Amino acid sequence: MLNRQCRETLSRLCAHAIAVLLLGAFAPSHAVAAETGNTAPLLLHWELIGGDASIAAAPGGSLAAMSLTNSGGSSLSGQHWAVYFTCLEGVEAGPLAGGVAIDRVVGALYRLRPAADFIALEPGQTLRVTLVHPGAIINLSQAPESPYLVPDEASGVALPIRDYTIGAFPPAPGARTAEDTYSRNAGTVTVPLDSLPPVFPTPREFERRPGSVHWAALPRISGPAALRAAIAAATALLEPYFPAAPAAAAAPEFRMRLAPIAGLQGPEAYALSVDADKGVELQAATAAGAAHALASFRQLLPVRANRERGVDLPALQIRDAPRFAYRGLMLDVARNFQPKSEVLRVLDLMARFKLNTLHFHLTDDEGWRLEIAGLPELTTIGGRRGHPAPQDERLPPAYGSGPDADNAYGSGYYPRSDYLEILRYAAARHIEVIPEIEMPGHARAAIVAMASHTRRLTQAGRRNANEYLLRDPADRSVYQSPQLYGDNAMDPGLESVYLFITRVVDELIAMHRAAGVPLRTIHVGGDELPAGAWERSPATELLMQRRHFSSRADVWDYFYTRVDALLHARGLATAGWEELGAREAMIDGRAQLVPNPAFSKRAFTLYVWRNIAGAEDMAYRLANAGYDTVLTPASRLYFDLAPYPSRDEPGQNWAGYVGLNTVFDYVPYDDARVAPGDPTPLANRERLTELGRRHIRGLEGTLFSETVHEVGRLDYMLMPRLLALAERAWAPDPSWAQQTNRQQAASQHATAWSTFLSQLGLQVLPRIDAELPALSYRIPPPGLRRLDGKVLANEEIPGFLLRYTVDGSEPSPASPLLTGPISSSGEVRVAAFNTAGRAGRSTMVAADGKSQ
Repeated sequence: MLNRQCRETLSRLCAHAIAVLLLGAFAPSHAVAAETGNTAPLLLHWELIGGDASIAAAPGGSLAAMSLTNSGGSSLSGQHWAVYFTCLEGVEAGPLAGGVAIDRVVGALYRLRPAADFIALEPGQTLRVTLVHPGAIINLSQAPESPYLVPDEASGVALPIRDYTIGAFPPAPGARTAEDTYSRNAGTVTVPLDSLPPVFPTPREFERRPGSVHWAALPRISGPAALRAAIAAATALLEPYFPAAPAAAAAPEFRMRLAPIAGLQGPEAYALSVDADKGVELQAATAAGAAHALASFRQLLPVRANRERGVDLPALQIRDAPRFAYRGLMLDVARNFQPKSEVLRVLDLMARFKLNTLHFHLTDDEGWRLEIAGLPELTTIGGRRGHPAPQDERLPPAYGSGPDADNAYGSGYYPRSDYLEILRYAAARHIEVIPEIEMPGHARAAIVAMASHTRRLTQAGRRNANEYLLRDPADRSVYQSPQLYGDNAMDPGLESVYLFITRVVDELIAMHRAAGVPLRTIHVGGDELPAGAWERSPATELLMQRRHFSSRADVWDYFYTRVDALLHARGLATAGWEELGAREAMIDGRAQLVPNPAFSKRAFTLYVWRNIAGAEDMAYRLANAGYDTVLTPASRLYFDLAPYPSRDEPGQNWAGYVGLNTVFDYVPYDDARVAPGDPTPLANRERLTELGRRHIRGLEGTLFSETVHEVGRLDYMLMPRLLALAERAWAPDPSWAQQTNRQQAASQHATAWSTFLSQLGLQVLPRIDAELPALSYRIPPPGLRRLDGKVLANEEIPGFLLRYTVDGSEPSPASPLLTGPISSSGEVRVAAFNTAGRAGRSTMVAADGKSQ
């Protein structure tokens, strides 16, 4: 019997041979499968259409033109070819002029195909069609992505269209110009380095003292056995600063000890003292506190090591503890995959800034990313995307992953060994990993994989072949999820669903045990179950009859009562998105989510994301009802959202825009106010009670990965917004957030904002440039203004170098350094450069003063 690798190799060879036969004279040199790297003989161009006509044709959406040009030597004809692409904002399906039509294949995968009246596209000819996108497209990541040609649907051959261009965007509503940016930046004041807090995030207490500590050689580092890892970490931090040859230990010493910190509660509290006579002393309540103290100590060291100079440390005293016990980041590797190396890099970044929880989004409709022993289809099928997509081979392309099943973002998973390494790496940095297994919705990858698993065992004559089936084959329910799937919900009426969940949970427990990292919590999803799911499922109908349920909400309660019971029986806590603890109720004639009293006593932890218009107080309502709550507000902490409307800023905008200031301005306990300093709550919004405040566990930044499918994009979306999250989650509540006088609040906020930006630009980012030079964080584009014949420029974050050109070219490290107003009547282009010489996106002001 052929193994799987041999079968796939033969399959590719057969597909290649079939393609050559079917394509005939139509660009025979390109007639191969996508995996071989060949491309389609087509040019594809897409552009938005602006003006009043587009508004009339696509109210609330976008009108676009797609032009297909035959760049090959033969006619494109027949009825069986198609051009596929994915589009985050969707496309209206139906017939188009020119004898073609648009179909939605599955999810957000579309195809342009010939209709019955299509004749041919001759060499050199262009077919231009008009597309209607239901949503407002404001940036490049929302345009059609990864187009490919299938010359004949029967062949299974897919040829990427490499010659794909995107035209200029008409100005989007609210689009920010370079002059807008200049005005926004103008209020920022650069705070001198010696006036900034000594470490970041801002510590609870610090005091600068006279004198310093000088080490010419590696000091003696001492401490109890319980801090052995901290001693090793401190040694590793210091070694690069001293000669490699052994030398006598420098004085004074570096001492560590475990003891409670007077006046500071919590297991992560620490005190760090640098004294000219006594040396360095680190005191921590726990090993986690010691790790945070070392993260602060690292920031006191010179940015760049000099073995000849040694180390000079300023004398100071820091007493510190976090504001919130939970300081998390949700990393989605299901929509687009990230390899183990990237996850480890993210964990390092989290540890630097004292975040302590990785919420690991491992499964979704578009991918299952964790090996589960005995269920190989979860990763061989659920972990692979590409074209063609027969049910027993892979999932279809999604979110720009394209036709190639070896695309690193569309396909991939963590073998058991990788997951164990991630767990150990996180634990060594005092970061808890909470795996998320989506259910009952967002489960299409698992559903398709387990259907294939059932077919394989049935064909092999196995008894109980449907032991892990997740969807009733007779289910005729009609629904559509927000991601446009109609088959992504597990069926609570099937006993096999609970067997599957039990199997996955037990494997997770076993892996954590093998890693020596106990599993405490599983996040069980619960979000965005589409209306209509289960309504025509025979299995669920039978369940409702047996249990005398009157509504789908009763089925929901039944499902999660069982899931919680199986987790509780294994000593695990249940966490999920807010819908886990909510229930639909009719209020003022419309359905709204309200706290579900059935689960408020079950010790669920809810991750509340819904703070969009009309639900700004959802987190407070659930916390007041007794649910432990992690604040993950979409309009504040979703890092997959674009920072502002701009063609070149990637990200979504369904919940608005999340700039660096949006995260910084978040007031966790009182985000339903009209404005800081104004005690007036938004109309009809609930405020946190004292009981509710005790149920707020902390904050979490969220990075869904729909647009994270190219090198550097993960860094760009995370940083520096992750730093604003770290500041809000660790540092004390800022004075401007507590101020009841609106004018005083505005003044205090302006000072705090300037201090924060100066910390980033003068302290944090230069160290990242030196120690993590490959980190491609977002460098904000400069603001520009033409005034009195000269161009003025500024930057959001102090510390970057601005370089410019006056000939329309992109600034380079060799371009002139901006030291004042630029005298030029022509086009001026300016870019910011970090201390490693990397440039951010440039901005331009034209001779007529118009900017972009």
